[in-house]
Amino acid sequence: MNTPEPRTESPFRERPPISDDAAVDLLRAGELDVLGRMPWSSNMTFLVDVHAPGAPVVQGVYKPVRGERPLWDFPAGLHKREIAAFELSRALGWGLIPPTVRRDGPLGEGSVQLYVPTDYDEHYFTLREEPAHHRWFQRLCAFDFIINSTDRKGGHILLGDDGRLYAVDNGLSFHCEFKLRTVIWEWAGDPLPAELADDLARLLDEGLPTEVAGLLTLLERDALLTRWGALVGEARFPTDPSGRRHPWPLV
Repeated sequence: MNTPEPRTESPFRERPPISDDAAVDLLRAGELDVLGRMPWSSNMTFLVDVHAPGAPVVQGVYKPVRGERPLWDFPAGLHKREIAAFELSRALGWGLIPPTVRRDGPLGEGSVQLYVPTDYDEHYFTLREEPAHHRWFQRLCAFDFIINSTDRKGGHILLGDDGRLYAVDNGLSFHCEFKLRTVIWEWAGDPLPAELADDLARLLDEGLPTEVAGLLTLLERDALLTRWGALVGEARFPTDPSGRRHPWPLV
């Protein structure tokens, strides 16, 4: 792959109006043009234009498997967990995560996630006091417990230019050992809101979606269902008696 020419203008585009389902189809089938490497990423991560005949051009964040840095405490395949997190949020109807797909690209197989134009000065700690965001954050708090999110930093919460909140960087999740680390502890021990508890119980009764199950190992699936069942049974937000379940840095 050739190195992209230096740009004097910003490579980031405004996102055209597009539904999540249409975005998934376009991310899966569209042609990827690499614009450059995303800064501040520990793994190889690229901004891409995604285009197909008759469809609007959108941008995506492409994470090829070959650019994944090995971790001593996490198995390879972070791209699968990025996609599994999106598919589980989608099945719950919660819309927490930008559309994310598994596909081949200029550097081989990887994940491609719809790029969210955002103000990067905004993050969890600037947004959490707004009451209108509380129910969304409560969903994410419960969601991060069941997927065993190991690195939910404040900067992984984006306020998109479309006014929606999004949670990104979900690769460090679904580990079969309990490794929860998050900045969201405001509701620790509080009862789950009824609609949130109903959503979790409904999907747990229906069974793990095949789109999620096919991306996880047997041990990861079993651990996911155990955490999920415990949360539904307890019907309360998780607590941290150790005081050590925070990521670093916090943002």
